[in-house]
Amino acid sequence: MVSAGEKTPRSNKISVFKKNIRMKIILNLFILLLIGCNSSNQKKEASQLTDLNGEYNIQDVLIETRDGAKISAIIVRKNETTEPKAAILQSTIYVRDKGRDLTTLKESADKGYVGVIAYSRGKRLSPNEIWPYENDANDTYDVIDWISKQKWCDGRIGMFGGSYNGFTQWASTKKLHPALKTIVPYVANRPGMGLPMENNVFINPNYEWAFYVSNNKYLDTIAVNDRQRFRNMMFKWWETGVSYNKMDSIDGTPNKWFQRWISHPIFDEYWQKMAPYKEDFSQIDIPILSVDGYYNDSQNSGLYYLREHYKYNPNAEHYLIIGPYSHFGAQRNGSEEINGYKVDTDALINTNEITYQWFDYIFNNDDKPEKLKDKINYQVMGANEWRSSSSIDGMSNESLKLYLTNEKAEDIQLLSPEKPLQIGFNYQEVDLANREIWNNDYYPDPIVRDYIDMRNGFNFISEPLEEPIIVNGSFIGELKVSINKKDFDYGVTLYEVMPNGKYFHLSYTIGRASYAKDITKRTLLKPNEIETIPFSNTHLVSKKLSKGSRLLVYINVNKNPFSELNYGSGKEVSNETIDDAKEPLTVKWYNASFVEIPIWID
Repeated sequence: MVSAGEKTPRSNKISVFKKNIRMKIILNLFILLLIGCNSSNQKKEASQLTDLNGEYNIQDVLIETRDGAKISAIIVRKNETTEPKAAILQSTIYVRDKGRDLTTLKESADKGYVGVIAYSRGKRLSPNEIWPYENDANDTYDVIDWISKQKWCDGRIGMFGGSYNGFTQWASTKKLHPALKTIVPYVANRPGMGLPMENNVFINPNYEWAFYVSNNKYLDTIAVNDRQRFRNMMFKWWETGVSYNKMDSIDGTPNKWFQRWISHPIFDEYWQKMAPYKEDFSQIDIPILSVDGYYNDSQNSGLYYLREHYKYNPNAEHYLIIGPYSHFGAQRNGSEEINGYKVDTDALINTNEITYQWFDYIFNNDDKPEKLKDKINYQVMGANEWRSSSSIDGMSNESLKLYLTNEKAEDIQLLSPEKPLQIGFNYQEVDLANREIWNNDYYPDPIVRDYIDMRNGFNFISEPLEEPIIVNGSFIGELKVSINKKDFDYGVTLYEVMPNGKYFHLSYTIGRASYAKDITKRTLLKPNEIETIPFSNTHLVSKKLSKGSRLLVYINVNKNPFSELNYGSGKEVSNETIDDAKEPLTVKWYNASFVEIPIWID
């Protein structure tokens, strides 16, 4: 083990970095599809949507909200339909009215419903200004109210969709309209929690997403596909050490949305009011089907909704389907391979088919989708099977509490089920001004790797398993640390070391120490005093580990170009510069630190 200050060849790091950033940008933008279309042509033709075959009644409308804004919407019905029907609503910031949008609307009509898609305030034909996330709760409520009063609607409405569309569904439940009977959110975003910040750490790739959805009435595919522009911007910020809030100055184009977000580093009222928060969940009494993935970047957003819903409404009829899916895969049918990992054949599902089975269950009293054996339905990686549980806690029947010791074997620290009898620590020094190296290689790409970087941070390994187990759920833990500064960002990653020596990425978390106990309040650390940093917002996973496998925990300071850089001065992090680095950050990782891993033993 070497300290974080040891230099590695810059050329090698840069090449690895470029590969990683490419994947990070792709996976963290939360864009359903990047399609090339001419915005000006779309705008001219938007009000001329017709069905040349005469099979569908396609209606273009502007819906007025209570505060006078206009929401652009499209309604599709079968011409042969004479009786009012339940409406299936998609509420989205992604405008694709010439292809996929009409296709999904027609599918709803084909299945016996009225298809409706409503675009966020300012999008498509709406004359208003575009501010992602900020108005969707009230606007979606008003859209639902309008739909419920139309002669073609029988007063019942369901919603579905993924990513931003998942967020708008939850936003609509902030104040639940009586006409809304169910929602089906896939990989739902929770602004302020997962994006654009994760555990109060801002994530860089969300920067360009703002341009993609907000530059015009449709989607700015030209801007978002200019990968080199944003890659150069990110590297320049990293290499020059200017403050994070000067990112748009480096780019040369003001980013008012980014500036708005970073002005709220605390999970404050700005974020809280966008979607249900705390007691709001107690009033959500409609049946819900959520879909998510072990390798969905924003998984902690989607599972936040589920956990809080059950916390404040223990009797909620809320189901979850989750498996080895990415952000995109969970919205479709999964994929045979994800980040280099060949998934079990049993993991492949038809998300769309299950969605309409669910709607038929709610609206037509048909059977519940077969996949829903219980509230939590999850695919066990490596076992090629699905299991079910009444709760996330019920996924495990035991837990492994393992301490991050300062004892070594073959130059690697040990995980121990026994709490060390004497106080000890692992010492790390990180030069926050050094741009030749970076820390915290936490991202699961590839999922299965031949080696992991042991040049900085610390790795802790367990004894070989004496019997197969299933890691089932989200691991938690506590870091006992003392630092010479007032704050730092950390990362914790959990691997399986398979008998063949390969590393299987199971789960991870990143976070800011000053918010570890309360994301709504910053509490700076006291320099050179032992502090307790609890963490729990890790990614849920289910993976069968074979006999002979080992568990490995990797901890490090989060210092890399992928996210905001915390220099530890105690100032607002977005205002800090490389001048705030001063002396290197020193960390003592104490051996009372531990992880607790939920497992199932048959």
